[in-house]
Amino acid sequence: MVFIALLAMLFVILIAAEIFTNALEHLGEKLGISEGVTGSLFAAIGTALPETMVPLLAIFSYTEQAGNANVGHEIGVGTIIGAPLMLSTLSISLMALAVWRRRGWFGHLRPERTGLIRDLNFFLGAFTLATVSMFVPHSFPSVRYGISFVMVLIYFIYVLMTINASKVLVHDGHGTEAESDLFLSKFGFPNNMLLIILQLLLGLVLLVYGAKGFINEVEDAAKIIGISTLLLSLLVIPIATELPEKINSILWIRKGKDTLAFGNITGAMVFQGTLLPAIGILLTPWQAQTEVVLGLVATLIATIWLRIRIAKGGLLVWHLFVNCLIYLAYLLIVLY
Repeated sequence: MVFIALLAMLFVILIAAEIFTNALEHLGEKLGISEGVTGSLFAAIGTALPETMVPLLAIFSYTEQAGNANVGHEIGVGTIIGAPLMLSTLSISLMALAVWRRRGWFGHLRPERTGLIRDLNFFLGAFTLATVSMFVPHSFPSVRYGISFVMVLIYFIYVLMTINASKVLVHDGHGTEAESDLFLSKFGFPNNMLLIILQLLLGLVLLVYGAKGFINEVEDAAKIIGISTLLLSLLVIPIATELPEKINSILWIRKGKDTLAFGNITGAMVFQGTLLPAIGILLTPWQAQTEVVLGLVATLIATIWLRIRIAKGGLLVWHLFVNCLIYLAYLLIVLY
């Protein structure tokens, strides 16, 4: 029964992702903004809501229960670290898998280069700070709070730079273009901003509902399988919470919208590599544990690999499969 419910929630997420991405394309076209802003900011923040809520709910709800604060902290830290790990490895690889038959092993992936480099640079800087902060003793709270503040500031600067770059990118042919009619307009409604916002909200509500339902069923499945709370948070819950990003990006890259596909993932990485770790530093012990540190290292290695490949001329389909190998290596180490 648990696994039937999992499939049902997955179906909800698939439908929601189609509704959400369709509305986002029309919103970006109406506003005359670049694909970078649409993917890295609008789509990334919108689809990051499920994985943002999970650690917050875990930290606050478990803290209110006597004796369960440690459980809440483990779930919070695990999901905060697990989300970027999943995005930088498995999600990136799934995009390659989606176009492998069509483009081949040595096929080119052509996201807009400057935006992708900006995303990866900001993420690497912020996530390195998050890693360093785990080794700062709790006897230096001002240092930990200072790092948290800097990480929030990093995201604010990132948003400003991404928006400022939009006009030039639109002029260079990277403006957001809707490929098909707005779904709600097919029912006879006029295609205007109000209808686009309504469809966005509908898609977002379904995404959150589907991801939350999937999380609940995954937790039950994990109990049946029998794994620790921390590993559940690092490995299992992010699979559910990252489904919106994975599916949106797969839909976009299959349509040849590489900039939107990559921006959706790398923009979410920046969001989750700055604001969520900042929350973790403030509200949890945020200390080094083997599984957590290995997850941080795997995430940084996967991201550095992408950054190196871009610097050397561009991305090929096979490059992204390396990120999957990094994830599998992490699994083997923490499970065995």
